[in-house]
Amino acid sequence: MSELSALDAEIRDLLRFAARGSMLPRFRALADDEIELKGEDDPVTIVDREVEGFLTEALGKLAPGVAVVGEEAVHADKSVLERLSEQCWIIDPLDGTANFTEGKEPFGIIIALADAGQAVAGWLYDPISDRLCHTKRGEGAFVNGERVAAKTTGEDPPVAAISRIFLTPEQCAQVDAKLAPHYSLVDIPRCAAEQYPRLALGQNDVSSFKRTLAWDHAAGVLWLNEAGGKAARLDGSEYRVDENDMPGLVGASSPAIWDEFVGRVMAAPD
Repeated sequence: MSELSALDAEIRDLLRFAARGSMLPRFRALADDEIELKGEDDPVTIVDREVEGFLTEALGKLAPGVAVVGEEAVHADKSVLERLSEQCWIIDPLDGTANFTEGKEPFGIIIALADAGQAVAGWLYDPISDRLCHTKRGEGAFVNGERVAAKTTGEDPPVAAISRIFLTPEQCAQVDAKLAPHYSLVDIPRCAAEQYPRLALGQNDVSSFKRTLAWDHAAGVLWLNEAGGKAARLDGSEYRVDENDMPGLVGASSPAIWDEFVGRVMAAPD
C-alpha cells in the first residue's frame, strides 16, 4: 500500500484544497471579467491569483523564513526573481492557464522547493484525476506514493512532443528538417504538469522547451531525472532554477533517447 511522507501529504492537502476551493468550481465557468491578458497568448485568471495567494500564505506558515517565488508575484515585481538563488518555494498556481480559459484539460498546480539554485523537491498536481507526482532529490520519483521508473513508449519512431509556440519560422523549419523524419511529432499539452508525467509514464519519449521558467520546469525536471529519465540543457548541463533567461531544455524518457535527440538538434544543417 502506498504511503506519502508527512510533507508530501501536507502539500497534497494544500493542493487539493486550492483546487477544490477555487479552480474546479470555475472550470468552464469563468466570467469574462475574471480573465486578463499579461501579454500575447498569455492569459491570467482570478484562479491564478487566488491559488497563488493561498499557497504563498500556507507555505509561509509551513516553513517560516523560506522565500516564496510565485509566477504572478514575478509578473508584478521582477525583483522577486532574485529569491531563486536562495532557499525558496516556487509556485505555478495554474499551469495550463490557456487551456483552463478555453475550458480544456489539462491544467494543474506545480510547487517546487529549491536551495542555492537547485530544485530539491517537487510536486505536480492534476486536480481532475487527483494525481500527485512528487519527488525529493536523491529519493526517487513517485505518483500518489508509488515509486515509478521512467519507461519509453516503445514506438518506432519515438514520439516527440515539440513546442512550436515560441519558435521562429527558421526554428520551425529546422524541426521539420532535422526531427520530423526521425520522430512521430505530436502536440504538446501546453501544461508542464502534464508533459513531464507523459515523458516518464510511456506516453511521450522526448520533448523540447524553448522557455524554461522555474515555475514551469523546476519540479518536472527533478521528477523526471529522479524517475530515471533525463532532463537537461542542450549542452548537457543541469537545469538551474535561477537561470530563467537561458533558452533550451530537453526532457526524455531515457538518457539514450535524450542523447539521440540532442545530437540531431545540434547537428550542422545539411
